[in-house]
Amino acid sequence: MKIDGVHYRTIWVADDGLSVEIIDQTKLPHEFATVSLQSADDAARAIRDMLVRGAPLIGATAAYGLCVALREDASDENLDRTYDMLLATRPTAVNLKWSLDAMRDAVRKVGHNARVEAAYAEAARLCDEDVETCRRIGENGLRIVRGLAEAKPGQTVNILTHCNAGWLACVDWGTALAPIYMAHDAGLPVHVWVDETRPRNQGASLTAFELGRHGVPHTIVPDNAGGHLMQHGKIDMCIVGTDRTTSTGDIANKIGTYLKALAAEANNVPFYVALPHTTIDWTMKDGVREIEIEERSPREVTHMTGRTEKGEVVTVEISAPGSAAANYGFDVTPARYVTGLITERGVCPASREGLLSLYPEKKPENDNG
Repeated sequence: MKIDGVHYRTIWVADDGLSVEIIDQTKLPHEFATVSLQSADDAARAIRDMLVRGAPLIGATAAYGLCVALREDASDENLDRTYDMLLATRPTAVNLKWSLDAMRDAVRKVGHNARVEAAYAEAARLCDEDVETCRRIGENGLRIVRGLAEAKPGQTVNILTHCNAGWLACVDWGTALAPIYMAHDAGLPVHVWVDETRPRNQGASLTAFELGRHGVPHTIVPDNAGGHLMQHGKIDMCIVGTDRTTSTGDIANKIGTYLKALAAEANNVPFYVALPHTTIDWTMKDGVREIEIEERSPREVTHMTGRTEKGEVVTVEISAPGSAAANYGFDVTPARYVTGLITERGVCPASREGLLSLYPEKKPENDNG
């Protein structure tokens, strides 16, 4: 995707061929700044403090975190130590473990002297694969948007999204926003209702930023406005991303997603989830019971950062002093509220059978169901 006409990925190897550059998403939308990752500790901090966020990008950042760690020490001990440290940064997104497992497997196949080169090559492969995966998700989701446009010729297709699942959450393209970008580029009239997404406001700061820079019409709304918009026929479909999807189609996404799914169900609005195969956790069956929900700092709830009329970026307290605050980062939407899963292999029902229809290689040999 492009910012002011310049193409960017969210993560890339610097000109020195060793250090890694990222976009500092905590500065957006008021400042576009990049940060250099020189060590595994830098990568861990970037993930934990949400300089990078979004399941695919978290995985990519962890991959490069291993790369820079191996530059200092290519031993098995450092590989395992760094793996464990990076894995502990964010518990909900399954891409993190998937990426780290792929990196460790690739590195252990070669001798110590070749490990750095092998690590960088594997990290680059994972990033390129993510871009292609998101592009295919976009193409498959585009068919859905095109169908809605054909059903109401000459009218705008209104889409609601929650949190940020655009190119800033991936290496490029995005998941939930990829079909929207492709629809816009194809000349289809689309408009996006963007949930502000408290408490970190990823919708207002990140989704709105990238949609605006790409020229996609959009409107920011409070998180609790979605049900009202659906009641009054102002939303044709919802599309969100996911940080972990169970083998049965339950999805964990930014807190508040579950409420949007309930409102969509009550108002007969299609509710789609866009995801890469790396986000499917085939070991889990019950998302509510099994997915670990990250609890973040209460300060994200009690304080908010913004820009004053004078252009100064400041953080202010918005809550009653002394009040306790809880900050659950994600919630789980059961599969029964999901109209369909949009993957790089196609669209399927949110069910075990649906997922296995696209990923038959995941079916156990002794499973006749």
